[in-house]
Amino acid sequence: MSYPQQCLPRLRVGMLALLLSGSALASGYNFGSQSVSAQGSSHANGAEAADASTLYYNPAGMTRLAGDQLSFGMTTVIPQTSYEDHGSTYPVFHGGTQQQTAATGDNGGHFAPSSVTVPSFYLTHQVNDRLHLGFALFVPYGAQLNYGSSWVGRYAMESVKLESVNFNPSLALKLDERQSVALGVSAQYMRAHLQKAVDLAALTPLATQDGQASFSADSWGYGFNLGYLFELDDHTRFGLAYRSRIKQALSGSAHWDFSGNPNFIQTLGRTWHPDSSATTDVTTPASASANFYHDLTDKLAVMGNITWTGHSDMQSITIKLPGTTQGDMVINQQWRDSWLYALGANYKWNERLMLRTGVAYDQSPVSDDTLRHPALPDSDRYWISLGANLRLDKQSSLDFAYSYVFFRDATVNYSDRCAPQAAAVTACTGNGETTRGTYKTSLQLLGLQYNYRF
Repeated sequence: MSYPQQCLPRLRVGMLALLLSGSALASGYNFGSQSVSAQGSSHANGAEAADASTLYYNPAGMTRLAGDQLSFGMTTVIPQTSYEDHGSTYPVFHGGTQQQTAATGDNGGHFAPSSVTVPSFYLTHQVNDRLHLGFALFVPYGAQLNYGSSWVGRYAMESVKLESVNFNPSLALKLDERQSVALGVSAQYMRAHLQKAVDLAALTPLATQDGQASFSADSWGYGFNLGYLFELDDHTRFGLAYRSRIKQALSGSAHWDFSGNPNFIQTLGRTWHPDSSATTDVTTPASASANFYHDLTDKLAVMGNITWTGHSDMQSITIKLPGTTQGDMVINQQWRDSWLYALGANYKWNERLMLRTGVAYDQSPVSDDTLRHPALPDSDRYWISLGANLRLDKQSSLDFAYSYVFFRDATVNYSDRCAPQAAAVTACTGNGETTRGTYKTSLQLLGLQYNYRF
């Protein structure tokens, strides 16, 4: 549908679409740790199958777990991140002509939460010598940023929150003494919320306060995962694992708030931007991994993992606002496929204590500064991890892990492409703001996991 240009640039809604993308948030928004024991080796241990959390990394590893086993973990993420603006702008209109003007505001302060804690739960059951069943509950994606209403980029976004949970039953079958295969199914729930400012002053000089636009949506999606484990001997094994893409049809509502200004602003705003439903179809990326584990000595073991994630499925994100005269909101991402490389080691200190360590390189799906947005100021990252497994008795043990994650400095130069000229008619909703700046980010992860053998 077409939408008169003179109404569009004043209500800055374009990046509302990014949250609607749900899994477009993909592994760029991947929580980063689904197991504390895996975190201790920087996720290099896909072929180790040390406890029930193998369900996430390679469910075929269940065939190495005797009886019934449980792993329950908690991981706390402590972010340190800052933003420095380098000349963000937004369009204004004078006499029917669009001009760019410098955005004003602060750098967003401490926009990341001081910490976030996320649980994981894994349970395996040995039916007989060949068949094993498992159930996994974990958080695949998550994000929480709040820049505040005085941030220089508030017309792109003020806050974003993404929450998800994945329910993943699976079974594993031991084909012979060396080979095992596994199949799992996933039911993934996703919920998202975003809020941003609306530049009412560009609409009329009588407006003294920004308006607010917010969007909330949720969805269920379904997929599957596969695993294969080959045991060369008692000390060496290799694994392959695959997780399918999951299609999400996010639906929710868009709400516009102009209450900080006179009543006629409310009437005018709701004529152009009424509260409405909002929908988009997105797909979480598929991933495939190959890994190995080898005992060098009775005390020392080494392991490694390579994981490919198919982010190139995410190109543009189109958000529809049905029942209104507003055009679609379109976010151009052009994400690329990405790779993770990890190496780790275990050292058996004694019969009760095993030490872990690992390093990893995790490539960002964001390939260009012009495709990086404040909702995902992502960049390539490097992991350094330490961990330990402490056996409490014959049936139970504790895993501890600490990771420090360095991000490359991330430069943002993202422009909303929906910026029509004065006499044009457009079919999109947006304003043409450009966010320019640099992010500096690091993360610390602290994990604790309890393991029990029935």
